[in-house]
Amino acid sequence: MPETMIEAESITKAFGSTLALRSVDLKVEAGTVLGLLGPNGAGKTTLVRILTTLLKPDSGRATVAGYDVIHDAVTVRAMIGLAGQFAAVDDLLTGRENLELVGLLYHLGSKERKLRADEVLERLSLTDAADRLVKTYSGGMRRRLDLGASLVGHPRILILDEPTTGLDPATRIDLWQFIEALVADGTTLLLTTQYLEEADRLANRIVVIDHGQVIAEGTANELKDQLGGNVLEVTITDQDQLEKAAAVLADLGHGPPSYDRAGGLITLATDGKAEMLLEAARRLEENGIALDDIGLRRPSLDDVFLALTGKPTEDLPGTADTRQRLDPSGVL
Repeated sequence: MPETMIEAESITKAFGSTLALRSVDLKVEAGTVLGLLGPNGAGKTTLVRILTTLLKPDSGRATVAGYDVIHDAVTVRAMIGLAGQFAAVDDLLTGRENLELVGLLYHLGSKERKLRADEVLERLSLTDAADRLVKTYSGGMRRRLDLGASLVGHPRILILDEPTTGLDPATRIDLWQFIEALVADGTTLLLTTQYLEEADRLANRIVVIDHGQVIAEGTANELKDQLGGNVLEVTITDQDQLEKAAAVLADLGHGPPSYDRAGGLITLATDGKAEMLLEAARRLEENGIALDDIGLRRPSLDDVFLALTGKPTEDLPGTADTRQRLDPSGVL
């Protein structure tokens, strides 16, 4: 049976009258990636802070490699690496000095600090910039250095809180490849993210959290299968007819349609197959609604997330998602 490296049992945390976590359970097995998904304010970062000994839960229990995060906090800190949502590096130090400072905090000797700093710089393709001040680094370089700082202690367990937020697509892919290499070497990873493509690619299992509680979990394929059937996508010609078209098609699916006002795209989870395409096209024609495109596809994690939370996931920077739901009360 695989070893459990991270476990949370009935974790609850409130800030005043706001209940941030509501009896949250999760497990991460050794050498695997657990993706923790949820919209802003869902409780992801609060859970990360508890698992990394930075915050005490009001109730429940959490362990890392079998050590309690409250009673064995010092031991837990020595076993984990953490990279938060924002790069926590010192602009007035060089890249190498930042990493050696982290080594000093791990009580490493001078020689070992230098060796590990060199190792991390090479692994993250930062050797050429090692002796430059961090204030001269690009955003992607700063993010890589921050991730590198979490590796100086050779952690068995790595916790990354939205590590690729704000990065350009090319840098994001570079970091994904690096994370995949770490996991292939045996690192256990808890990854919080709002990028569904990221979770689909990296995570062995996924937990979806919203309003402080777990609302779904499983592999990416298991979550997609929860929606069943296919997804109908219709792009109409006249965006002013978007809501009318969505209403015309609504009863062909299970759950209300979502729609992208900017692109004129309507998305609807359905059990139908090819004949349903003909029915959708017929209805639109009878109602005087011209369409540019129509098709069926398998559900994506984005569809799952929207169905579960009633909120679209954040798109890449500069491409904000404008989808809406016709009936928020119909969220699955």
